[in-house]
Amino acid sequence: MTTREKPIRQSITLPAKIARRVKSLAEAGRTSASRVLVDLVEVGLAARDEEKHRFLELADRLADAKDPAEQARLKDELARLTFGN
Repeated sequence: MTTREKPIRQSITLPAKIARRVKSLAEAGRTSASRVLVDLVEVGLAARDEEKHRFLELADRLADAKDPAEQARLKDELARLTFGN
């Protein structure tokens, strides 16, 4: 038997443009705006975790790399992850 965590009520302010998009997604999916926001936050948190994992994986590969060309490639990839294109 799993125990469910008690939901915590949060109050947030959204820019009007984002609020309209959330409402539109909720209507299209026949769900509530709160459910849409929870789903979006969950996806965003998962994406952040994946990005962090990818960064740490590349850093480990860079530390283990012996080939200068591979080191340069990994440094470039880490720089893109850190600073964007």
